[in-house]
Amino acid sequence: MKVTIAALYLFVSLMTTRAEMQTAIPLWPEGAPGALGKADYDIPTITPYLCESNATGAAVVICPGGGYAGLAAHEGNDYALWLNQHGVTCFVLKYRLGSHGYRHPAMINDAARAVRWVRAHAEEYQVDTHRVGIMGSSAGGHLASTLLTHYDAGNTNSADVIERQSSRPDLGVLCYAVITMGHFTHRGSRENLLGKNPSPELVKLLSNEQQVTPDTPPCFLWTTYEDNVVPMENTMMFAEALRKNHVPFALHIYEKGGHGMGLADKPPFAHPHPWANDCLFWLKLHNFAN
Repeated sequence: MKVTIAALYLFVSLMTTRAEMQTAIPLWPEGAPGALGKADYDIPTITPYLCESNATGAAVVICPGGGYAGLAAHEGNDYALWLNQHGVTCFVLKYRLGSHGYRHPAMINDAARAVRWVRAHAEEYQVDTHRVGIMGSSAGGHLASTLLTHYDAGNTNSADVIERQSSRPDLGVLCYAVITMGHFTHRGSRENLLGKNPSPELVKLLSNEQQVTPDTPPCFLWTTYEDNVVPMENTMMFAEALRKNHVPFALHIYEKGGHGMGLADKPPFAHPHPWANDCLFWLKLHNFAN
């Protein structure tokens, strides 16, 4: 089969464009507030994943899990590529971690900045500023739920155009999320986020089931019965708080799946897990996906 120069050029051009789409962008070009150094892990970034076609105009900021000690690629890159297939523009967040000496509020500052950044660049990425969601898994789910309950409207007087934007997500997707810092917490995540001996006030503040209000955005929640890392009570308590505050949500507790499986579309999993289709159905209801 003959390959023309024009066809080869088009292929190389498309691959180059795709790579440029997935280039990490520092959230604070002059350095993040409270940075402890200038190493790669001191620089929170956002990596755009753009749809090749059929973009809905909706966007999701994705917070990978990893116990506030690392960042799991299959809960970032893989989710973004999956959602791209359904018209959702994605931005994978690299946030600062407890394993590198950071504690609250560095992580929530990074997540809030990411949502503001997407809104400030909405025209460039053809995103609707009223359809910007957040998604997180495990400790990344805790970070997402923290922003869902601790957002602000932005500082309209700021000289930084990004800081003028609201950090309130329009919806949330929480995958086997850490929610509480109390009895059912994941101890490693708690220690990496709050340190060894946090005050009772800080524990309460970051126990996000206690921070839900009627203004909390709608959420899709899922976990599994056999998760022995982050107990399903985390998800159940958040769902109950949403219900009490009349916030719309979808809740799925699956029997099988364990913890940290992501899309479960690669070995050793025999079949894709149904959560992805259930989530996609919900995202379509909210005019995010096609």
